[in-house]
Amino acid sequence: MAMMMFTVTSIYSQTPEEKLKQSGITLPVPQKPIANYVNAVRVGNLIFLAGKGPAKPDGTNVTGKVGKDLNIQQGYDAARLTGINQLAVLKAELGSLNKVKRIVKVLGMVSCTEDFTDQPKVINGYSDLMVEIFGENGKHARAAVGMYVLPGNIPVEVEMIVEVYPD
Repeated sequence: MAMMMFTVTSIYSQTPEEKLKQSGITLPVPQKPIANYVNAVRVGNLIFLAGKGPAKPDGTNVTGKVGKDLNIQQGYDAARLTGINQLAVLKAELGSLNKVKRIVKVLGMVSCTEDFTDQPKVINGYSDLMVEIFGENGKHARAAVGMYVLPGNIPVEVEMIVEVYPD
């Protein structure tokens, strides 16, 4: 008689929506684009999200240059807030974050002084959030680059490409 063993794993996995709740994250209403573009474009099973920054719940932005006005932790926090804002756009596009199959690519831009070289540590605020919410499917290819200045003096702007389940 053959012996069979079963392992229960994914039954108890939390969905991205449940992980948001557990983390105490409330997604804001996505900000409207400030110029002639849209927040997201879907092509097949990919969604390309336009760059977003660290808008606070009251609609104002975190501002300043990392390495001068903000330290690494403050930059990290701004990048995390940017991720929350991008998740709001994604949810508005899809209706539910449970439709996300994988975070594919992130381009993180950090407004910083010319001698600042820890852009990856700042953008980790964004990347860590994606892994917190989507688990292994939140791990992504990434670039984290320094910029002389970003619109409105924001310290961080991030673009993202996401794969979603077919409709």
